[in-house]
Amino acid sequence: MLYLLGVVVVFVGIAASIALHEIGHLVPAKLFRVRCTQYMVGFGPTLWSTRRGETEYGLKAIPLGGYVRMIGMFPPRPGDDGRVRASSSNPLHLMIEQARQDSLEEVRPEDTDRVFYKLPVWKRVVVMAGGPLMNLAISAVLITLLMTMQGPAFVRPVVSEVAPCANTVVTDEDCTGQEPSPAAAAGFEVGDTIVSVDGTPVDDWADTTYAIQNAGEQATFVVERDGARRELTADLVLRERPLVGADGLPVLDEQGENVYGEVGFLGASPTIVHEPQPITAVPGMVGEMFTGTARIVLTLPQRLVDVSQAAFGTEERDPNGPMSVVGVGRVAGDVTQNGIEGFVESAGERFWLLVSVLASLNMALFVFNLIPLLPLDGGHVAGALWEGAKKTWARIFRRPDPGPVDTAAALPIAYAVAIGLLGMTVLLIYADIVRPIQLG
Repeated sequence: MLYLLGVVVVFVGIAASIALHEIGHLVPAKLFRVRCTQYMVGFGPTLWSTRRGETEYGLKAIPLGGYVRMIGMFPPRPGDDGRVRASSSNPLHLMIEQARQDSLEEVRPEDTDRVFYKLPVWKRVVVMAGGPLMNLAISAVLITLLMTMQGPAFVRPVVSEVAPCANTVVTDEDCTGQEPSPAAAAGFEVGDTIVSVDGTPVDDWADTTYAIQNAGEQATFVVERDGARRELTADLVLRERPLVGADGLPVLDEQGENVYGEVGFLGASPTIVHEPQPITAVPGMVGEMFTGTARIVLTLPQRLVDVSQAAFGTEERDPNGPMSVVGVGRVAGDVTQNGIEGFVESAGERFWLLVSVLASLNMALFVFNLIPLLPLDGGHVAGALWEGAKKTWARIFRRPDPGPVDTAAALPIAYAVAIGLLGMTVLLIYADIVRPIQLG
């Protein structure tokens, strides 16, 4: 039941995000008097719809997106009557002219001034950017709740568990035939606060890990226990483990893979605490999420290659890589049911992790839709801005108005992009089924 609850919560959140994205297009379009004939959440067969005024509102069977149908998205050719040119033998030209004709057929005589392409450039930018900006607003609101109510996780150098045995981290209580862990042998206790390692003060667990990693076979710790400080010496066990830098982040090679080395193992686990932050910390976190998401989008081709190698090979999935709605649902279900040991355990922590998933998803929708290619919103924004630049150039040099940009001419690119997006979706769904991302 918990698994199903997590899946339902996330899918309702996704549907709401899509619906609000389309509201971001619909509201300014109506304010600017563009006739909107349909507002739909989803694609495929219509499951339910109702008409309010001139707009049909509805839900469709495939919840992978949505759309607002606005009349006059494609302008006619100058001097054309909107008919398909039968003399053309180029299938791409026929496709473009057919789309142009279909667009013009929606325009009634009384709607000639209510078509999308006749809007001023800035109004078209507002209409098409409204959807992505709605996702940005949703993400910012959710991040604000996360930061001010739960707070980010801080890994403090306070011992939460001591591994009894040298060959395990915390679990096995029976150490028969095994050496005790370095932490247990040195006398560490739950609640000890590590103050320094080999004379170097540490403020957080990243400092502690880096100091242990570079301590060699033995390290001297100063810990605070019951208000008093004491010195503990641990004979570390050397193990092959991923290296971390002084900033606490993993050391990566040129391919972005973890660098391994023989480092000291202590056998003590830190304490993870959440500390609510002032609202002034929210813009920085929104910026970090934006840049991180943009980095993923910019490297999407390579990341899809990595997904393919994982799906059809033996490599593990990158937990920070792209996933489909199926993968998001599986993560939500797993986290709600099982949590993440040592990181997400209580019901509150599981709830807030679902909130962070929805915040990340909306940030991804914001960034992805800004790509300046049709049929994405960024493609329409780019077309409007290009038209504005051309008109400004013509006005400066006193040349005739060049008229609207022929966005219909970009339809072959739009169809190619749509086919690519479909292929990416199929790949990610397959990978999320056969080799899902594992958290924790």
